[in-house]
Amino acid sequence: MTTPLTEPIYAQPSASVDDHNRVPGNSGIWVGIFCVLVEFFLLFIVYFVAKAHHPEAFQTGPDKLVTLAGVTITLLLLTSGYCMVKAVESIRKDAATRAFRWVILAFILGCGYPLVKYFEIQWNMAHGVDTKAGIFYTVYYYLTLNHLVHVFWGLLGLGWVAVRTHRGIYTSKDYSGLEAAAVYWHTTDVIWLAIFPFFYILR
Repeated sequence: MTTPLTEPIYAQPSASVDDHNRVPGNSGIWVGIFCVLVEFFLLFIVYFVAKAHHPEAFQTGPDKLVTLAGVTITLLLLTSGYCMVKAVESIRKDAATRAFRWVILAFILGCGYPLVKYFEIQWNMAHGVDTKAGIFYTVYYYLTLNHLVHVFWGLLGLGWVAVRTHRGIYTSKDYSGLEAAAVYWHTTDVIWLAIFPFFYILR
């Protein structure tokens, strides 16, 4: 004879395995992320080709950029990404109010990026650092402004999930939308971590 405990004992591992094997977010966001990664992979190829043909321009190019701006953007994005990790962690515990606060904080920190970028570009232009200043700066603007476009998309996503979190749409049983926004936001972080040293540090 089986005991009343037999069924739960066999049911628990199954649920746990499914939870651990679940892909974060949803298939749509991963298709989008794949396209973004392919796009920047091609842009990085352009960077290395340009560097191979114009080594001197890439050797001296970073000297005219504001390294502090790059460092500030890096810190803002990484801190914002951490906030999204905490938001997902909170919603898994059904702490929707806490998750909402983390998303709002992530959004505010994320908005710091375009703000810093705006002042950086203003400084660049005032000091003659524009696309006519050489191949290094042409590639620099093309990659960084392209990345900024994707950050704007990410901010729109954060704003959208903030509203939905505030309305109590996400729960511990269904939070794929919030998770998808977090995954995309982390992708912008990773891409920036490659862009930052390429233009501000490496020579």
